[in-house]
Amino acid sequence: MINTDPQQIEELLTRGVSEVIDKEKLREDLLSGRQLRVKLGIDPTSPHIHIGRSVTLLKLRDFQKLGHKVLLLVGNATGVIGDTSDKDAERPMLTHETIKDNMRAYKEQAGKILDTENDDLFEVVYNADWLNPLGYREIGEHADAFSLAEFIARDNIKRRLNAGKRVSLRELLYPLMQGYDSVALEADVELGGTDQRFNLLAGRVLQEQVGQRPQNIVMTNLILGTDGRKMSSSWGNVITVTEEARVMGDKVMNIADSQVEEYLLHCTRVSQEEVGSILALTDPREQKLHLAGALMALYHDEATAEVEVAHLRKKYITKDEVDHQEISLEDNENILDLIVRSGAASSKGDARRKVEQGGVSVGGVKVGDTVLVITDAEKGVVLKVGKKFFRKLV
Repeated sequence: MINTDPQQIEELLTRGVSEVIDKEKLREDLLSGRQLRVKLGIDPTSPHIHIGRSVTLLKLRDFQKLGHKVLLLVGNATGVIGDTSDKDAERPMLTHETIKDNMRAYKEQAGKILDTENDDLFEVVYNADWLNPLGYREIGEHADAFSLAEFIARDNIKRRLNAGKRVSLRELLYPLMQGYDSVALEADVELGGTDQRFNLLAGRVLQEQVGQRPQNIVMTNLILGTDGRKMSSSWGNVITVTEEARVMGDKVMNIADSQVEEYLLHCTRVSQEEVGSILALTDPREQKLHLAGALMALYHDEATAEVEVAHLRKKYITKDEVDHQEISLEDNENILDLIVRSGAASSKGDARRKVEQGGVSVGGVKVGDTVLVITDAEKGVVLKVGKKFFRKLV
């Protein structure tokens, strides 16, 4: 049964979406009542799926909820070649053994988001099945649809050429391979990130070449990793879908405040109304607690999320964990002396730097003055130095 609810279709076409080609045609297809074949290719370059990749998986789930069939394409052929769409250097070829090892857990991990049990809504396909048998004649016909100028006009390729970096002929094959995937699958829709634009359009070109109706394209926004750069397994700045709940929560609490909205909209399916309510909270830590809870509920369960959010609240907001060590007050002690005596700094100079960098608070209030005197009035509050050092003043 195909769901043609206009409101759900509009959210599918807009939430976390950068561009749709052709938007009105896709809207028409979604309203037609016909089941669409929706393709997403993932090259097994890493054994773990991270939440940057979950952006497109969640969009696939949106299509499934409307009754459309998802084709999760595991790139066991394209993964060997390597896509350089988002890279500033040539990507190394992967061995078949590495591809096999990385492929094993893909369906299980995707199942945390997608309905992988209903054959009417889900199928895993492997592009080596149709790409490996191709000969030079077929590859030559596919290549004839594109010019070298089109390939080297891509921003990252142009930058590399201008910098005198090597661009291998192998890299020219990748868009042909991804494009032919759409022909082999007779895809109605293909999903990908904004960095995939050229490759996604290649599918339309090759489908038209063989007389197929060109696929519509949904491009999702790329999200930043935990360190503010693009989320990438090779950089380690990722939150994986298999992460332990506590580790996941800690990583969320340490992202930049400005990333909370991006993660809520792209990496969860918290309603847009609720997103607005969360962002209206004045304390960014409270916003992050909601985000952490949503992610843990999605990849673990509601009960785990509830327990872990309570733990995060104690750790990052109330600071009343039972493992806080205590330090006795010495009346009218200078803050720098207290920091050194607590063991949080090796010298007064080190303590001074920590204060000047904004990393010291007493009773939740940031210390901005290195001549601050601590008195008995601070008894019972917590001295915090950096992100992980706490001492209760007694």
